[in-house]
Amino acid sequence: MNPRLFQAAWNGDVDHLLKEVETNPTMLHVAALEGGENPLHIACLAGHLNFAVTVMKLRPEFTRELNQDGFSPLHIASACGHDEIVKELLKVDHDLCLIEGKDRKIPLHLAVIKGHVEVVRELLLSSLDSVECTTAHGETSLHLAVKNNQFKAFQVLIDHLKQVNKEDLLNSKDFHGNTVLHLAVSRKQYEVIELLLNGLVISNQKMELNSLNKSGLTPLDMLQLFQSEPGDREIGEILTHAGALNAENRQPPAHTQQETPNHHDTIVQQHPRSPAKTLFDYFKQNNLNDSPSNVRGTLLVIVILITAATYQPVLSPPGGTWQDDQVVPSIANNSTNNNSTTKPHTAGQAIMLTHNSIAYGIFLFANSVGFYTSIHMIMVLTTAFPLRMELHILIFALSTSYCNCMIAIAQDSVVTYGFIAIAIILPFMIPVITRLLRNYFDRPRNASVNTSQERV
Repeated sequence: MNPRLFQAAWNGDVDHLLKEVETNPTMLHVAALEGGENPLHIACLAGHLNFAVTVMKLRPEFTRELNQDGFSPLHIASACGHDEIVKELLKVDHDLCLIEGKDRKIPLHLAVIKGHVEVVRELLLSSLDSVECTTAHGETSLHLAVKNNQFKAFQVLIDHLKQVNKEDLLNSKDFHGNTVLHLAVSRKQYEVIELLLNGLVISNQKMELNSLNKSGLTPLDMLQLFQSEPGDREIGEILTHAGALNAENRQPPAHTQQETPNHHDTIVQQHPRSPAKTLFDYFKQNNLNDSPSNVRGTLLVIVILITAATYQPVLSPPGGTWQDDQVVPSIANNSTNNNSTTKPHTAGQAIMLTHNSIAYGIFLFANSVGFYTSIHMIMVLTTAFPLRMELHILIFALSTSYCNCMIAIAQDSVVTYGFIAIAIILPFMIPVITRLLRNYFDRPRNASVNTSQERV
């Protein structure tokens, strides 16, 4: 965008805009061709109503353009709470409130997230269908209101649902299978729960109190898993009084001949899960919702901890190290030292190696497998990272330090030569062994699937 045009939009200088357009009539056309932000985006961000109205009159098509962040002018005005600009934009076209931006969010979603109640009302009045729109994560405006603790915006949405007779949207689920009630219970939002279940605003018959999320949990299960705060008892009483149940006590829904019962719900009813299994399912990774970047970050933290834990025995081996030298006693002194039970050793040598070389060798091998496997995982997880060469140097220096320290602790013994071989072979063998094992364990599963498909 032209810097002078940008400055005029940011300052809301309408006179400067008109002079620039009069001097160069193609200025706004060029801004449209450049893409990215246009003057209307900037005016909506800064909250300059007169400037925004002027731009809309000159170039009404600017109202539908998305900037580089995936937001239209109405998205920006809604998120900033500029309700007067929102009204002027909607006068151009009511369908602007249905434009999907980043993550499929519409302007209503951003207004709800920020809690701008007046903007929420304007957007709902402009399009009755906007309340049904969901984000890329399957979240409705109701989900977003609860997740962002916007109770007043949530009340406005509830009132709108009653007016348009769409209370069933309260039972819609996000990609985790959570309804609004699931989220409210997990976040201990007493006001939301009381509003939904007191029967004064929404009929309890319209609410699915015992809906299961993808972890197989009802709202009451989510409360009991993490029941630790003072207000949990009151929330539990509201839920049970309304008829909320645990997953194992949940009755299977009635089905007509045309309907197909939910297979997962049937399994839960026939085989009630233990609390330990329920807790495990709640925390286990969800491949549909956990992004690869989050999983990689978590793995890196775990692997670094394992690397540190396996490197520690280099500095402090089990049982410690000898602090002095003990030579083999001579034959002349053997008779005078009959009661001496100390074995020959060297200062700095591991005590465990002196007394039990086999156990020390097993420990050394297992610890080395853990260390070099964690090093291999770090290399895999940091593929395509910047400063890759420097990272290789650091890992090589760490591995060399580990090897030298362990050799120093196991001085002049058979274990020393065995460890030297291990230190050379393991870094090359671990990637090969893990690949072979992974292919081996995956092969029977694939074979069984292919067999079942052929039978079908």
